[in-house]
Amino acid sequence: MFRRKTKKNKTMARKLIVESDPKSFISEQFRTIRTNIKFSMPDKELKTIVITSAGAGEGKSTISANIAAVFSQEGKKVLLVDGDMRKPTAHYTFGLKNAIGLSSLLTRQCELGDAVQETEYPGLFVITSGPIPPNPAELLASKQMEAMINSLKDEFDFVFFDAPPVLSVTDAQILSNRCDATILVVSSGETQKESIVKAKELLDMSKANIIGVVMNNAKMEKGYYYYYYGTSE
Repeated sequence: MFRRKTKKNKTMARKLIVESDPKSFISEQFRTIRTNIKFSMPDKELKTIVITSAGAGEGKSTISANIAAVFSQEGKKVLLVDGDMRKPTAHYTFGLKNAIGLSSLLTRQCELGDAVQETEYPGLFVITSGPIPPNPAELLASKQMEAMINSLKDEFDFVFFDAPPVLSVTDAQILSNRCDATILVVSSGETQKESIVKAKELLDMSKANIIGVVMNNAKMEKGYYYYYYGTSE
């Protein structure tokens, strides 16, 4: 179904550490995250996962891309959807065009197969945000979005949504309500405890299934940076 190959602007593409340096300490932490996601709910299949943060600049988009990539390294068919139709980044990360994407799908301006783009990494596909619409939250809450998610579940082993920050807009709450699981990204030493608590409260209100937290930028000895995944409780 998804055979469309898009010419990539490789000069703009950003290297994912799990691909450029798979033996690094950080790459190993992403593999730990992958293992913990798979075992977080053994009695329930998790196929659609939202990755968000309390506020902006906490690294959720970088983490989303690397988590998606590390799942594809297992031979899975993985899709990363740029669910941030306000400040999208996935097309920069992978050096892809953004003429059509999620917003185009939700406004019925293209078919699903036209919006899915291949990346240079085997098994990893991306739906970019598409042109920025005036009503992102309404589009995410639409019946078209629900239908799209159901179609993606049939086509991919895992679908990751890079969602906007919880405290900025309602988009992440809407997505979390419709997906199987949610992961909250926290930047060590930067994210205020009050912001984390408020973000969790908002996600709980939307009946999100929060399966864990990724702590980003936690300094360790010898200059390592640490990505940690654990329960949200």
